[in-house]
Amino acid sequence: MSNSHSFPVRVYYEDTDFSGVVYHASYLRFLERGRTELLRTLDIHQGAISVKDPASRFGFAVRAMTIEFLKPARMDDLLTIETRKISVNGASLELQQKILRGEELLVSAEVRIACVSDGRPARLPADIRDKLTGWS
Repeated sequence: MSNSHSFPVRVYYEDTDFSGVVYHASYLRFLERGRTELLRTLDIHQGAISVKDPASRFGFAVRAMTIEFLKPARMDDLLTIETRKISVNGASLELQQKILRGEELLVSAEVRIACVSDGRPARLPADIRDKLTGWS
């Protein structure tokens, strides 16, 4: 797998405000879809994680996000959500994400994701950390 993961998203009416421009909270959903599809590509399935044995159950939570809204997207636009790894640590990972319309950058974000278990920070399981660090 390359250093970048791309996922296409079409803008629908439900993603926009009354003027047909994408509502700011919709971009967060688009970014989440990009991260989820990246995990699927790495054979990390969040649904399977949540039904594991309680002793090994964990989840991912957004710890911090810096986001810049540069240009608006509009209804019917075809966007690309691009995700790149910045770092993988013992209990977290940092990602850079972009939302593009063709080559045009619309949104830029940096996201810190924490691994949690029973509502507390937890170390990434070794197999998950290996998949994330192996993605380059």
